Amino acid sequence: MNIQEYFARISYDESHKDADLQTLTVIFQHHIQAIPFENLSMHCGETIELDLQSIYNKIVRKKRGGWCLESNYLLFWALQELGYDVCILGGNSYEPAERAYTAEINHILLKVVIKGNSYIVDAGFGGAYQAWQPLMLISGKDQPQIPGIFRFMEDNGTWYFEKVKRKHYIPEQSVPFTDTPELGNIRKIYTFTLEPRHINDFQELNTYLQVSPDTILQKKSICSLQTTEGLYALVGWTFTEMKYNYMEDVDLVQITTLTDEEVEKTLKDKFNIMLENKLVPVNVRGLPPNLVDTI
Repeated sequence: MNIQEYFARISYDESHKDADLQTLTVIFQHHIQAIPFENLSMHCGETIELDLQSIYNKIVRKKRGGWCLESNYLLFWALQELGYDVCILGGNSYEPAERAYTAEINHILLKVVIKGNSYIVDAGFGGAYQAWQPLMLISGKDQPQIPGIFRFMEDNGTWYFEKVKRKHYIPEQSVPFTDTPELGNIRKIYTFTLEPRHINDFQELNTYLQVSPDTILQKKSICSLQTTEGLYALVGWTFTEMKYNYMEDVDLVQITTLTDEEVEKTLKDKFNIMLENKLVPVNVRGLPPNLVDTI
């Protein structure tokens, strides 16, 4: 494994001599705009191994993406190589259908400390709830970014991560709309504590997500990538392109239904992914609340 090869994968060619916030931010942005959030291995008959060499080979050398466990573990390695004070945390994601957070940890995120300040760095949530910059770990403070306003709320050692939603404008519809969130325009994302974790703490989760028929990752083949203006998302045969703040407080959402042949071409053209094994797209309908909200 080689940090320069990782930099080439994310098209980063700037200075990295200082382990500071500016360098972290630029590397993070290159990472999320080059490495898709995707679970395609599950729908190609491939096993996802949660060890660094396997993840490195898949994402860096084969130019694939990965889900949170893979993408954030690769980023953890890279930041350690660069001298950052970084640790792994575990999160419990919010399930809109259940209107509750998962009982068990099902997400991995990173905490980076720079000059005494803590930042949450998470390259593995994907879709419309992917932050574009490291977020200062401070309770109750709005942190505006291009994707929207993010914030943390802390209660008795548990941190809650949420985003203020914008309306979505779909050209085929006459008026902007937003999903019907539980509390106004706030979308809960996940909770976490500051207890440091080790990657081995997630081995059981990595196996469970690949075999349990009840997870959204089994019911939907997902690939999403952040762009300079918004994001691309491919869920089953549905391709969505989102442009943030197309109008004031409104995101533009363009949705296209693809054929099997177009799925393969879109993966190559939009996500730079060429699969070794045949993908069987899947998108079980009726899952809450809509495709952009669930990825």
